[in-house]
Amino acid sequence: MAVQCWSDILKTSKKTALISDGKRKVHYLFTDGSEMAEEYDINTDVLVSRRFRSKNKLGGQGQWHVEVGEISLNAMTSVDSEAIRENSSNPVFTRKDTKSSFQWRIRNIPYPVDTYNIAVEPTERCCIIRTTNKKYYKKFSIPDLNRCQLPLESSALSYTHANSTLIISYKKPKEILVLEQELLRELKKLKATSEGDVDCRTQ
Repeated sequence: MAVQCWSDILKTSKKTALISDGKRKVHYLFTDGSEMAEEYDINTDVLVSRRFRSKNKLGGQGQWHVEVGEISLNAMTSVDSEAIRENSSNPVFTRKDTKSSFQWRIRNIPYPVDTYNIAVEPTERCCIIRTTNKKYYKKFSIPDLNRCQLPLESSALSYTHANSTLIISYKKPKEILVLEQELLRELKKLKATSEGDVDCRTQ
């Protein structure tokens, strides 16, 4: 029922599409005035980025919130070049999905693979990363499961480590796979243009 609810929200939204730079860029305008912008690789149909924004308290456009993909430095404000250089070795957490899994990458985290303890917390609806050396701690949710009110399963979680990068994968449940396939079919029916009212710029 919840999956159907999110599916209905997507279907009833106003959608515009643009094909550019090898990507299918789709802008969604929801009935409450909030927006979602997605980019798909035109060859593989894999989701490359997803961002949301809502109206602010004054009714104007709020800032984009990145859910999938890299956060551009252009989106950062009040950060000078010194601060960027100073923090360049800090762990960087990003989400980059595959067709079959939600996936997160943490770069600049060099500890051996047996240092990490990654667990699902069903009651808190999140995943938690801990290290035995207490050097890193991260709690993150899976918004796709929350929107569809699907449970988190420990058996779906796996991780690997290589080249100072921790890669965490969560196998997509069948409900999500079906929803994504249905949505992609709908998106491919949209009349995509090389120009149009599609706000896919990084804010």
